[in-house]
Amino acid sequence: MQSESSTDITRIVLFVLVIGVLLVGSAWTLLPFLNGLMWATTIALATWPALLRVERLAGGRRSVAVAIMTLLILAVFVIPFALAIGALLQAAEGSPSVINTFLAKGIGPPPEWIAGIPLVGHKLASRWQTISAGGPEALVAFVEPYALSAATWAIAATGGLGKTLVLILLTVVLVIIFYSQGEAAAAGVLAFAHRLGGQSAERTVHLAGQAIRSVALGVVVTALIQSVLAGIGLWLCGIPYAGLLTAIAFILGVAQLGPFLVLAPAIGWLFWIGHPWSATALLVWSVPVGVLDNVIRPFFIRRGVQLPMLLIIAGVIGGLISFGMIGLFVGPVILAATYTLAKDWVTRGRPTTAP
Repeated sequence: MQSESSTDITRIVLFVLVIGVLLVGSAWTLLPFLNGLMWATTIALATWPALLRVERLAGGRRSVAVAIMTLLILAVFVIPFALAIGALLQAAEGSPSVINTFLAKGIGPPPEWIAGIPLVGHKLASRWQTISAGGPEALVAFVEPYALSAATWAIAATGGLGKTLVLILLTVVLVIIFYSQGEAAAAGVLAFAHRLGGQSAERTVHLAGQAIRSVALGVVVTALIQSVLAGIGLWLCGIPYAGLLTAIAFILGVAQLGPFLVLAPAIGWLFWIGHPWSATALLVWSVPVGVLDNVIRPFFIRRGVQLPMLLIIAGVIGGLISFGMIGLFVGPVILAATYTLAKDWVTRGRPTTAP
């Protein structure tokens, strides 16, 4: 009897060990695809209602709907990426002559408004005056230590360009697969969740999908609106490379930093070159554009998921800090799942009748 019990324990331990090895091996095998898989899942979930709408308009033909949505995804990813790269290459092509001219002429005396900046104005004006008095040689000596860092950053950015392109292509391929087999994938996930935790786990999966869709709608649409408005202001005020700056403003908006990090230097540059009216107009335009996300983002997020707004915002910001850009969607999903499971667990523990 004792021998049979020992054999059962040994078999169970070995079975768990084999399952653990298989899970770790599978995760290790899929690790190179993990980032693209998360992005593809996020995009497919966020755009699934649009796919179904396009499928209805196409007479129920899923292949046509998948082709149309894939073209839209390619337009969203590839076209802005190509435009940004083209603008960067154009700027890099003209930068040597601009830098050489700048170093040859020097920077001149500091403007009067520099000294009026609180706390650091006098120090900046004094340092500026010292470099200006030293001529081009002093300016070269000041810029030289930063040249190596700039070159290192440029090399790193170029190396990351290929990785980004591969990630985009992988994401698009996985999105096509999810579009084609989305119902089967969803049924499998729900079946696994039900086997794992019953109805509570199924509700958690549904809530996670709603959280991804709502955050994508709130974050991306808000960033798009803010960046377009910021780009209009930059273009009307004559800021060079307004298209590239608009793309940067969109990325900053998605990263929850806002477009003001692009607008503020543009305002300062307009004051610098002697266009105070344009600078003031852009400043007045930037204030409502910068605070617009406080109104638009909660509106879009609360439309799709019934979760505390503080939980969603904490998930967006915390996920961004912890996991990078994909954390914008991973963070809210983790907090939503934890919140739902904890709420169900507490509810089941309450007495059915009042004491």
